[in-house]
Amino acid sequence: MKIAILAGDGIGKEVTAEAVKVLKAAVDPDTRLELVEAPIGGAGVAAAGDPLPDETLAIARGADAILFGAAGEPGDEALPFMQRPGASLLRLRKALDLFANFRPAFLLPELAGASTLRAEVVDGLDLVILRELTGDLYFGEPRGVSVDANGQRVGINTMRYTEAEIERVARVAFETARQRRRKVCSVDKANVLETMQLWREVVTHVSRDYPDVELSHQFVDAAVMMLMRNPLQFDVIVTGNVFGDILSDAAAMLTGSIGMLPSASLAHDRKGLYEPVHGTAPDIAGKNLANPLAAILSVEMMLRYSFDLHAAADRVRGAVRKVLADGYRTGDIYEPGMKRVGTAEMGDAVVAALQR
Repeated sequence: MKIAILAGDGIGKEVTAEAVKVLKAAVDPDTRLELVEAPIGGAGVAAAGDPLPDETLAIARGADAILFGAAGEPGDEALPFMQRPGASLLRLRKALDLFANFRPAFLLPELAGASTLRAEVVDGLDLVILRELTGDLYFGEPRGVSVDANGQRVGINTMRYTEAEIERVARVAFETARQRRRKVCSVDKANVLETMQLWREVVTHVSRDYPDVELSHQFVDAAVMMLMRNPLQFDVIVTGNVFGDILSDAAAMLTGSIGMLPSASLAHDRKGLYEPVHGTAPDIAGKNLANPLAAILSVEMMLRYSFDLHAAADRVRGAVRKVLADGYRTGDIYEPGMKRVGTAEMGDAVVAALQR
């Protein structure tokens, strides 16, 4: 198992360190585990003058899977796009064609009290947001800021999808739903955007190959509302890059904290990049306050999706539930009466649970 470790910036370094500890404890002792660290984001700029150094990209290409922390620094937006530390992840996704982003949103019973929604609304929550990851406004051309004939600055981004890009992520959605509750909700804005009209047409066409899976459509504004009102109706949500970014963060709060949710970004060959969905959180970086459970659960997804080590993945999930049942909480999910711990202490607790 050759795994690229790209911890990145901010709390990415801290949570990745705990995830690596859990990974080492979870795999069979006889497994040859090759972990190769490389800089990315602000760390890439410091090391090589580029948020995504050529050497880092080469290491990622040569790995079976990638464990990513977070990238980005305050003031990113003032830099040209290709020089932004936070843009390194987008560049990496595009370079490796990691087009299918799985963002599960689940409420562990041990955290039922952490959600800001009523228990009856979120009890039993278990959905997957499948976000197309290499197209849309983030990559469409033309883009940039220019000056028009009247001397006014004009900002341009292009929403663009090809039929093939839509079809491949739609097929992943239907195949995923077949392994779950056989329901796909496609989220778009087809009432006003031609790009999304094509999206809806292609998803509907693909659905004919999956008559055993129920397909529904929702506009993105309605979908956000229904996530808050009745999230249990959803099984697999498939959507574009921008809408998926928004929906997955909204779904994170159903679970109580964005610090709890992992993700997997997969290519056709099952190579995957695994990362917590939170960012660099510079306000708490280096203070041993960050919740490492999303990064640890990203390791669970890696074991499951890239290496077919389902028993090891189950042990990681079980260890996380055990420490939560024992009352361990980082600040973001703390409730009175629980054991408040830091990043490293939470990681140590998960490792101890695995060893037991």
